Amino acid sequence: MKVMGLILAAGQGKRMKSKLYKVLHPVCGKPMVGHMADVLEQLKTDRNVVIVGHGAEAVQAYLGDRAEYTLQAEQLGTGHAVLQAQPLLGQEDGITVVVCGDTPLVQQSTLSKMIELHQERNAAATILTADMAVPQGYGRIIRSADGSVSKIVEQKDCTPEENQVREINTGTYCFDNRKLFAALSKVSNNNAQNEYYLTDVIGILKGEGEGVEAFCTEDPAEAIGVNDRLALAEAERMMRERILRQHMVNGVTLIDPSSTYIDAHVTIGSDTIIYPGSHLRGNTVIGENCLIGPGADITDSALANKVCVKYAVLTEAEVGEASTIGPYAYLRPGAKLGSHVKIGDFVEIKNATLGDHSKVSHLSYVGDAVVGTNVNIGCGAITVNYDGFNKALTEIEDDAFVGSNVNLIAPVKVGKGAYVVAGSTITHEVPEGDLAIARERQVNKAGYANKIKARFKAKKEQKD
Repeated sequence: MKVMGLILAAGQGKRMKSKLYKVLHPVCGKPMVGHMADVLEQLKTDRNVVIVGHGAEAVQAYLGDRAEYTLQAEQLGTGHAVLQAQPLLGQEDGITVVVCGDTPLVQQSTLSKMIELHQERNAAATILTADMAVPQGYGRIIRSADGSVSKIVEQKDCTPEENQVREINTGTYCFDNRKLFAALSKVSNNNAQNEYYLTDVIGILKGEGEGVEAFCTEDPAEAIGVNDRLALAEAERMMRERILRQHMVNGVTLIDPSSTYIDAHVTIGSDTIIYPGSHLRGNTVIGENCLIGPGADITDSALANKVCVKYAVLTEAEVGEASTIGPYAYLRPGAKLGSHVKIGDFVEIKNATLGDHSKVSHLSYVGDAVVGTNVNIGCGAITVNYDGFNKALTEIEDDAFVGSNVNLIAPVKVGKGAYVVAGSTITHEVPEGDLAIARERQVNKAGYANKIKARFKAKKEQKD
């Protein structure tokens, strides 16, 4: 049977008090609406439609061709929002899954079970519900004496008795598509908010003798809808716990999960150890048997097996097997390290490739460079890659040695096995096997230090 997905993402989100459109606020590194798009894709839906309103262009720019779009120009309620999809979906046969763009904790496994129940019972509608100890703010599921679903009542329209009900509506449903749009045409706005509620479809279907089912999730967190920064922080916490738990189940050691932050799309190999204070972001991939942290901040980077990163920042970097980074190192976009490379303290690498077994141990900058294998770059060495107008390339070939406090003025090349003496400023090529010295010859002025001291002493005595 054809399954279609519908994401409600038109609300303004005034309580967020933000210039950023509500469903684009990230949870564990991904906008909320992105989480919901992922879930529908995991369901292998045949079509996905996003109802957009405020911030429509921003949502479309983010999701791109992952969905079709329809505009709810005026926000008149959830029922009115779904009705905007009628020109796209109204003539389809099959099941429509309706989710909210601000419920990022809903899982594909739960939706699959809800759809399975929906099909087994041949229902016109199935509601995803949750048992909440504190149901404040949620619509209540009202059941008949036989336990079947009678209706959904919004919080503001509840009687005192209905207000005590703990089973709540999560805002996620699946419908027989044709019956959904037929019922929507009968929804009125005769309620406290003067809005067209999608929940009223349940009562209409019941009144027509259609079957309505409810599937109660095992995880009440899936009910959380983010309407303000407090709920955003709570959703972040719950999703982070879910992510961390899965990594630990997969064989990753987290020394202190409460101080470890891992985004939704990060991949980590088994037997890797993550130390406290580490942030793993974006599409980062970390291999097996790595030591990450403490204090590692890694974004959109790929690390091979047995890599060690300590008190370091990596952004869009690639690190080969058994390489070590830090402490206090910075790998910027375009940094590519081979295997067994050492990047030490206060070293910055930018748009540079370093071959196997090369090392930059401390206090150096390597930018816009190609460095071969088994190269040593000494303390304080710099590739001077920018002349104020253009970037230029530095090449250092295999087995070269660059001494401490060397300036390599790009474009420049240091040949294979060449040796650059400490304190040199190199402006021309150093051929293979050569030794380069580019510093002024030392001159000692005999007794001059004593003369300077005597002069300063005399001036001080005159002042006194």
